[in-house]
Amino acid sequence: MRIPSMATRSRSPGFTLIELMIVIAIIAILAAVVVPTYGSYVMRGKIIDGTSHLGDLRTQMEKYFMDNRTYLNGVACGVQPVITAYNADPAANFVYDCPAVTATTYTLRAQGLAARGMGTFSYTVDQTNNKSTVNTYWGFGGTNCWVIKSDGSC
Repeated sequence: MRIPSMATRSRSPGFTLIELMIVIAIIAILAAVVVPTYGSYVMRGKIIDGTSHLGDLRTQMEKYFMDNRTYLNGVACGVQPVITAYNADPAANFVYDCPAVTATTYTLRAQGLAARGMGTFSYTVDQTNNKSTVNTYWGFGGTNCWVIKSDGSC
């Protein structure tokens, strides 16, 4: 049996170590760009969930006012069942409450849940549709708008 010389041996198919390292580097660069973008996208979705629920609660308060000409008891009679349902949702990202109610004014609040990664977010709306944001995660707060993007835009 004859042993082939080095000149007649062919390379086996496969990748060299340098080719493999280049592919891994490209994947790492793509992951470094995609992962933060995806996290921001998910967070914005959670924020929209909170602000849309605040809009629903505001509508309920206005309906109560149209029927009764006062906001007093509006939370207990009109909005509380909705707040209770929102707060009981196991997938909720915010806790909703109404910290201030008088006959002619109210303030509704959505406070982010820390366990869901939203603990630094707080949104409010009042009877004149004045919206405010307290957001220590991105470092932005807003008066008369709900900050929903990392650049501070509403």
